[in-house]
Amino acid sequence: MRVKRGVAAHAKHKKILTAAKGMQHARTRSFRLGKQGVIKALQYSYRDRRNRKRDLRALWITRINNASRELGLSYSQLIAGMKAKGITLDRKILAELAVNHPEAFKKIVNTVKEK
Repeated sequence: MRVKRGVAAHAKHKKILTAAKGMQHARTRSFRLGKQGVIKALQYSYRDRRNRKRDLRALWITRINNASRELGLSYSQLIAGMKAKGITLDRKILAELAVNHPEAFKKIVNTVKEK
């Protein structure tokens, strides 16, 4: 007895076209183009989950640098001074302090400035 694949094929196509929802033009209607779009979108999302970490670290460094320069210290001097003093705050927390709690950030910078 032969196997009819209509139900399985319909489910497979529906899964892809549902994932392609929100795309433009024939990608939302054509299975072939929709599949290409979904595959490419998944590749981009995989890549960008890694790039997001890179982008956020660059943003944190920029914020720390701007805040520390206002207080008379460059980013590299601040990080080197923190390591020398044994202050172990990561860049995410330092950026948070620089933006939302400037008085705490200022205390850290003053601690690093002390000889």
